[in-house]
Amino acid sequence: MALLVHLKTVSELRGRGDRIAKVTFRGQSFYSRVLENCEDVADFDETFRWPVASSIDSNEILEIQIFNYSKVFSNRLIGTFRMVLQKVVEENHVEVTDTLIDDNNAIIKTSLCVEVRYQATDGTVGSWDDGDFLGDESLQEEEKDSQETDGLLPSSRPSSRPPGEKSFRSKGREKTKGGRDGEHKAGRSVFSAMKLGKNRPHKEEPQRQDEPAVLEMDDLDRLAIRLGDGLDPDTVSLASVTALTTNVSNKRSKPDIKMEPSAGRPMDYQVSITVIEARQLVGLNMDPVVCVEVGDDKKYTSMKESTNCPYYNEYFVFDFHVSPDVMFDKIIKISVIHSKNLLRSGTLVGSFKMDVGTVYAQPEHQFHHKWAILSDPDDISAGLKGYVKCDVAVVGKGDNIKTPHKANETDEDDIEGNLLLPEGVPPERQWARFYVKIYRAEGLPRMNTSLMANVKKAFIGENKDLVDPYVQVFFAGQKGKTSVQKSSYEPLWNEQVVFTDLFPPLCKRMKVQIRDSDKVNDVAIGTHFIDLRKISNDGDKGFLPTLGPAWVNMYGSTRNYTLLDEHQDLNEGLGEGVSFRARLMVGLAVEILDTSNPELTSSTEVQVEQTTPVSESCTGKMEEFFLFGAFLEASMIDRKNGDKPVTFEVTIGNYGNEVDGLSRPQRPRPRKEPGDEEEVDLIQNSSDDETDEGGDLASVSSTPPMRPQITDRNYFHLPYLERKPCIYIKSWWPDQRRRLYNANIMDHIADKLEEGMNDVQEMIKTEKSYPERRLRGVLEELSCGCHRFLSLADKDQCHSSRTRLDRERLKSCMRELESMGQQAKTLRAQVKRHTVRDKLRLCQNFLQKLRFLADEPQHSIPDVFIWMMSNNKRIAYARVPSKDLLFSIVEEELGKDCAKVKTLFLKLPGKRSFGSAGWTVQAKLELYLWLGLSKQRKDFLCGLPCGFEEVKAAQGLGLHSFPPISLIYTKKQAFQLRAHMYQARSLFAADSSGLSDPFARVFFINQSQCTEVLNETLCPTWDQMLVFDNLELYGEAHELRDDPPIIVIEIYDQDTMGKADFMGRTFAKPLVKMADEAYCPPRFPPQLEYYQIYRGNATAGDLLAAFELLQIGPAGKADLPPINGPVDVDRGPIMPVPVGIRPVLSKYRIEVLFWGLRDLKRVNLAQVDRPRVDIECAGKGVQSSLIHNYKKNPNFNTLVKWFEVDLPENELLHPPLNIRVVDCRAFGRYTLVGSHAVSSLRRFIYRPPDRSAPSWSTTGEVVVNMEPEVPVRKLETMVKLDATSDAVVKVDVAEEEKEKRKKKGSSAEPEEEPDDSMLDWWSKYFASIDTMKEQEASGIDLEEKEDMDNADGLRGPMKGKEKAKAAKEEKKKRIQGPGPGQASEAPEKKKPKIDELKVYPKELESEFDNFEDWLHTFNLLRGKTGDDEDGSTEEERIVGRFKGSLCVYKVPLPEDVSREAGYDPSYGMFQGIPSNDPINVLVRIYVVRATDLHPADINGKADPYIAIRLGKTDIRDKENYISKQLNPVFGKSFDVEASFPMESMLTVAVYDWDLVGTDDLIGETKIDLENRFYSKHRATCGIAQTYSTHGYNIWRDPMKPSQILTRLCKEGKVDGPHFGPPGRVKVSNRVFTGPSEIEDENGQRKPTEEHVALSALRHWEDIPRVGCRLVPEHVETRPLLNPDKPGIEQGRLELWVDMFPMDMPAPGTPLDISPRKPKKYELRVIVWNTDEVVLEDDDFFTGEKSSDIFVRGWLKGQQEDKQDTDVHYHSLTGEGNFNWRYLFPFDYLAAEEKIVISKKESMFSWDETEYKIPARLTLQIWDADHFSADDFLGAIELDLNRFPRGAKTAKQCTMEMATGEVDVPLVSIFKQKRVKGWWPLLARNENDEFELTGKVEAELHLLTAEEAEKNPVGLARNEPDPLEKPNRPDTAFVWFLNPLKSIKYLICTRYKWLIIKIVLALLGLLMLALFLYSLPGYMVKKLLGA
Repeated sequence: MALLVHLKTVSELRGRGDRIAKVTFRGQSFYSRVLENCEDVADFDETFRWPVASSIDSNEILEIQIFNYSKVFSNRLIGTFRMVLQKVVEENHVEVTDTLIDDNNAIIKTSLCVEVRYQATDGTVGSWDDGDFLGDESLQEEEKDSQETDGLLPSSRPSSRPPGEKSFRSKGREKTKGGRDGEHKAGRSVFSAMKLGKNRPHKEEPQRQDEPAVLEMDDLDRLAIRLGDGLDPDTVSLASVTALTTNVSNKRSKPDIKMEPSAGRPMDYQVSITVIEARQLVGLNMDPVVCVEVGDDKKYTSMKESTNCPYYNEYFVFDFHVSPDVMFDKIIKISVIHSKNLLRSGTLVGSFKMDVGTVYAQPEHQFHHKWAILSDPDDISAGLKGYVKCDVAVVGKGDNIKTPHKANETDEDDIEGNLLLPEGVPPERQWARFYVKIYRAEGLPRMNTSLMANVKKAFIGENKDLVDPYVQVFFAGQKGKTSVQKSSYEPLWNEQVVFTDLFPPLCKRMKVQIRDSDKVNDVAIGTHFIDLRKISNDGDKGFLPTLGPAWVNMYGSTRNYTLLDEHQDLNEGLGEGVSFRARLMVGLAVEILDTSNPELTSSTEVQVEQTTPVSESCTGKMEEFFLFGAFLEASMIDRKNGDKPVTFEVTIGNYGNEVDGLSRPQRPRPRKEPGDEEEVDLIQNSSDDETDEGGDLASVSSTPPMRPQITDRNYFHLPYLERKPCIYIKSWWPDQRRRLYNANIMDHIADKLEEGMNDVQEMIKTEKSYPERRLRGVLEELSCGCHRFLSLADKDQCHSSRTRLDRERLKSCMRELESMGQQAKTLRAQVKRHTVRDKLRLCQNFLQKLRFLADEPQHSIPDVFIWMMSNNKRIAYARVPSKDLLFSIVEEELGKDCAKVKTLFLKLPGKRSFGSAGWTVQAKLELYLWLGLSKQRKDFLCGLPCGFEEVKAAQGLGLHSFPPISLIYTKKQAFQLRAHMYQARSLFAADSSGLSDPFARVFFINQSQCTEVLNETLCPTWDQMLVFDNLELYGEAHELRDDPPIIVIEIYDQDTMGKADFMGRTFAKPLVKMADEAYCPPRFPPQLEYYQIYRGNATAGDLLAAFELLQIGPAGKADLPPINGPVDVDRGPIMPVPVGIRPVLSKYRIEVLFWGLRDLKRVNLAQVDRPRVDIECAGKGVQSSLIHNYKKNPNFNTLVKWFEVDLPENELLHPPLNIRVVDCRAFGRYTLVGSHAVSSLRRFIYRPPDRSAPSWSTTGEVVVNMEPEVPVRKLETMVKLDATSDAVVKVDVAEEEKEKRKKKGSSAEPEEEPDDSMLDWWSKYFASIDTMKEQEASGIDLEEKEDMDNADGLRGPMKGKEKAKAAKEEKKKRIQGPGPGQASEAPEKKKPKIDELKVYPKELESEFDNFEDWLHTFNLLRGKTGDDEDGSTEEERIVGRFKGSLCVYKVPLPEDVSREAGYDPSYGMFQGIPSNDPINVLVRIYVVRATDLHPADINGKADPYIAIRLGKTDIRDKENYISKQLNPVFGKSFDVEASFPMESMLTVAVYDWDLVGTDDLIGETKIDLENRFYSKHRATCGIAQTYSTHGYNIWRDPMKPSQILTRLCKEGKVDGPHFGPPGRVKVSNRVFTGPSEIEDENGQRKPTEEHVALSALRHWEDIPRVGCRLVPEHVETRPLLNPDKPGIEQGRLELWVDMFPMDMPAPGTPLDISPRKPKKYELRVIVWNTDEVVLEDDDFFTGEKSSDIFVRGWLKGQQEDKQDTDVHYHSLTGEGNFNWRYLFPFDYLAAEEKIVISKKESMFSWDETEYKIPARLTLQIWDADHFSADDFLGAIELDLNRFPRGAKTAKQCTMEMATGEVDVPLVSIFKQKRVKGWWPLLARNENDEFELTGKVEAELHLLTAEEAEKNPVGLARNEPDPLEKPNRPDTAFVWFLNPLKSIKYLICTRYKWLIIKIVLALLGLLMLALFLYSLPGYMVKKLLGA
């Protein structure tokens, strides 16, 4: 079914102009080409074609619009023609001439002539030729099979063309007059002028139907027709890989660029888990331990005694070196165990598990401060068992984790809002059963040697299958296995393995493995992973995981059995399988359990049970499939395989496998079985099958053996010439093509999207104009593709064998694609110039989603393997997914490689393909493949290059449908290939010198040539043309034009010894010129393009080259464009790249700033003494002056030199610049020290500043800020306006507020201002961290802040804060710092105004562009580039650093530069740089603290201390190590004197102190001080936020702000600073304002200019021309790295560095940042009374309930300081009177709200360890028992910082006060000092619910240690200040006084009957005993008759 529209002409147009037509039908639009300069008639003459899936309705409309085309503005509509297709539907062919209507629906004169044809559905079958069907099925049956006819969509499939069109195979494709393809592919709406620079059509015309997304050179002629003017060479872009991988015609599919399988290679991983605390653990009075398990490694925390909410804060690290697949399947299990000790393993309270992959998939690969829900796996009805708060992070090599800032974590914990669950998982997870049903397997390989079998056969005479399979399923850390089926290649199990786990599970993959049971050890036969994300959908219309019953295919090692299989890993599922192993029929279902159901078994053990068998046909009707392949070329065969004949074998499943296939599945055919199952050779089977009409064909699965011939030293090829061998295989599979079709449609959409996105990225990278238009085109195409999917995928609903997953996946795919189509549409409208990059990121998400959806979890047809066999051994293979080869009549459903010629590179199997061995190509095949139903096989040859004859096997002669065994090409064309190899850059360093001797080898068909070898360079410019003559290509000429074979270019390193080293490979497509075409623009000569070079999976440079393939016409080579002979004689016969192709050059000058060399390592054990730097670019260069004594002064004395060089005009073609450092030894010898290649000069090109920009205007005044208005001040209480919050320069409001308040003498808000004497540096630090956190929380990025203007600057942070508050639910009402706080009921969290500094969560240099504002650092490299397997990184190759800079500009220098005042010609462009003479500097390093250190000791802790190295200074602060801490607070400063440039690299390391042995390095960080020192950002001493002369915020710099400002103005030649009137300063044309007075220590006010000077400095970036950000006062966070574990962070260090030149005034004393000492307090707790305590004991005598109550309390822990009251005996009402005082002295850190305890960990500990625990007072009530253990009754824990205020009376005291269900005012004992009241005590009952077990009246009184000393009190009721005795009723001692009474009561009332019963029983026993005793005597008497 198709609609064809032939648009002939449009006449009566007005005026001249370019015209374009747009034809739309069913929302799919096509554009015509542009007709340029038409007068009144536009002769379009183009045909458009729409394949239609459903028949056309008679009221559908066709619309044609005619536009005036414009390159610049949008196209202007001339008129529209709309036509209802009723007539067309009736008559199938209509020709119309009619007038157009304009926008207002008025008729205009312009008319158009169009012809419309429609091929209707009913015509389809008619157009097939009856004889074309194979087999005897009638056509009617074919009709019935809905799957076939529904999809008879012709779109460019010739089979269903009406007879009128020409046949495809003989004549090629029709061409319309425009010389363009007649068939327009549907869905190809790609933006045409992708590859054109300036001349591009306008954005209104993005859809071009038949053009590839990246236009290659061969399309430029088409474009030229459309665009007119010739292209100048520079407008044509450079292509990257995309250029090659895009296709022009449809005969070839893309080659895969990357070679190495990345899956199985092991990598370093680190899992770090911090267990912070646990809460709400179920159980009474427990001693919990947390066990952390990752995979098989277990670690335990310490034990906390007698608490349900233990606090641990312990950090564990697990290191692994495994492959990613294994890593991500490991299970992380966190479990809480109760009362574990040496002897017993403890009882499990609950556990939580999740796989590593889930953590890795999180943003930043981590969960931070989240609560894990514990559940008990043995009791699933029980509900949750508590929470554990932890951090979990997984780091791979090279991942950097952003650790959220570890400051005082005092958030009121909202447990429910912070659960340890990925996004989208509901917090209430339910228990579910996972049923994995294992039905049967087929095609298993033999797993035993045949020797044993033959012995068995001889003895027993039975012939058994040599495998005993069973299936094992792994899921969530558990495994279950089925029974073993003895000796069976086709085992039947029908069993199900049942797992019970929480749903949704946090383990993503289920591993199903077939294993062979063996007496010694079981081995895996094959493994399949079921990814639960792919078989379920968690959306609101989603579905539970479900699968099958469906077959899954398993791949692994080759099938021949060997005892030691080197590829055994492949069978375990690691790495890409190299052969089909078996297929398994599985199903999976999930049932959510109702845990309240009493019949439920509550254990989660894995169960295995029988399941109901399913019918044979449930997986689909068995169909005969036909696979055809033709080998068109086999070249690049590795020379190791060159001596023996080579054959290629193609297999699909076990079909076609003649060597070790065995156990073929029996053919489901209504014939007799094809003989014995063991029969291997399929060809012999042909005798069994009676031949039908079509001649039933046997399979031919391998090519005839052939001896390779030599191509060159490394490679061989097979001389196929014109005879191309073919293979064909028949196989039977369940017909599940629909699954593959849907996947193919999505893959097609994704491929197009990816291609388009690559183009857009390329355009952005090469700074092409209009990338946004291309992106719009891509999105348009995406939305069309999505709608197309909806119309195609919905067919075929009634298929019987569709599983539930098929139906549900289809629904969810349709939903997803529909919404994606919508989003793409809306996104398209939003794409603007500046948003391209963001929108591109969104497209990336679309792409990931599409790829995810396209991956089909239920397999059907196994993949196709192509093996190269030599000497009957399998050498190398390629694997092609069967869906890529699958044929369909619908274009979109067609596999991407079906009926195309695919270039395959064969690789070595398994681990052999890792590393450099895997990068060499084993063989390169050009292979044509087709796979489809046998009955559709009429077209299997349609995609082959034309011009061949078929050679058939004997039995197939004369049968049209019989496949050929080889093809003989009768048509061949002669060609000449010219490879213009210009240059390469950023190559791989293959020699130990760090350079290479590269040459390139170019392969085309079976010829190869090399360029010359260029010595010692990574950026060779070969400038060489290679000519390949006498190339013979087979096929039709025009096909070769569109689709030439690909060229392979390999780069090698020439070695004097041994063979050349492989350095990388790339592919290219030549530009083809046919004999009848002219060699002229726009296509010729071709342009140089960049091709990316790959080495394995890594990129290894770029090649700049061009390739042209010229047809040799009948006149021979005379017609070819002439080759200009060698230009330079000295290069011998080497031909340079011809003039039209090589780039246009112009003269540039390169100025080099030589500053110095640093850290040069030894060369061949000799130290570098007299180094020199050589700079080379494009053959020219310059040498630096010699450094005469490197040790004394490593700087150069001549700073600037220059040289002139011819460089290409096009910046992208600039060659790299090489920097080489040589050491000049005696006798004129040189040794290379190291080299560096600057691959792109772009960042060094001088671009004259835009003087019209506003920042350059120096006229007029700009007042940068005003005094803030009054309302702003009102806000001050809520919003902290720090000066970083916006770009407007305003001085801190608070500063003025303070001054105003002080002037008034009023205290408007006294609690707002903490007393200055109480503040220290740490107050400032913690306040800053709070700000940083709030900024993160409120999502206000600093960049955004800087963009806001004044008003927003005030409003923005406000909004953000409110957000942050809402999030924290106003629970935080505390203030930071030890200052006296405000009342806790304050409505807003007010912040004391503390001056802040900037805390950078990363290194300072990353914030300031490495401080390379004028001085760049180039790393010098030596030695080979490491391959991944050695784990060597670039770090290890660095042998030193060159400091300097470059400046590149076209030769006459712009005038204005040289005319500037003070221009010094000897410095060229580097004006105003400081001198590089040695300079002495005082370096002051402040180390604040370290976080998350890697544990270094066995106990999982470390004893860290700081070591500092700078030049010869080495400070080790060993005596001040901090015991057993992974988050130590150092708080130290170190002063070091250094002289730059000799000592400029500062190393700060953290070591682990050890009592014996050497100390271990934990990690270190290196800081380049020199770049900081000389940077314009002034990183010597950070600029504080405010200026003060005393107090905690004292100014640290020896220069005052006004001096700094004056100096900056002088250095930058800026006019200023002009101070005055007071409070104003003018710099250039900017005016800054601020306070004009300062207050000294004594409160005296003095006028000062420092505040305004500081405000100018803080906004120095606003100054025109010289402005840049100055480094603020800061703390930076640097990752610690350990050379033994490259790339993995070992912790972080917070520090900052100040530098002061020694020739300036000396700085003051260092700031004191020593850690705050905890303050000593005493907490006095008086327990007055208890009430309503539950009564535990039944009175022994009276039977009444009573309790003997006492109260226990502790603060630091039960071991350390628990105190008990005396016992109130025999309380009958639950009331107790105590009047008892506890005293708890403790050390408290107010800033962190933690109590500090120091104690020895164990008897063996060397020293005390410091612990920090939350300040929580625990009160418990107990029932005292004399003889048994005391019973625990209830408890309450009060957090001293925020606990509920006690109730006034016992009656008002309720349980809800403690559970937080009612809003009780919270108080802090540190603010209230004294609190009295009633508090509830709680315990859990049997159902784990809280119940009230008593109330206690207590009084808490907090005193500082000094106050406590002045006012001492006694413990308990002792002196001094004793409490009175409690008034207890005498009943308490009643039973001591009257024992007889009690006994009487006992005997008479209570136990009367019991005593009587006991007496009777005793009498009975006595009687029995006497009877037994006397029985023997009597028996004797009786017997003897005595």
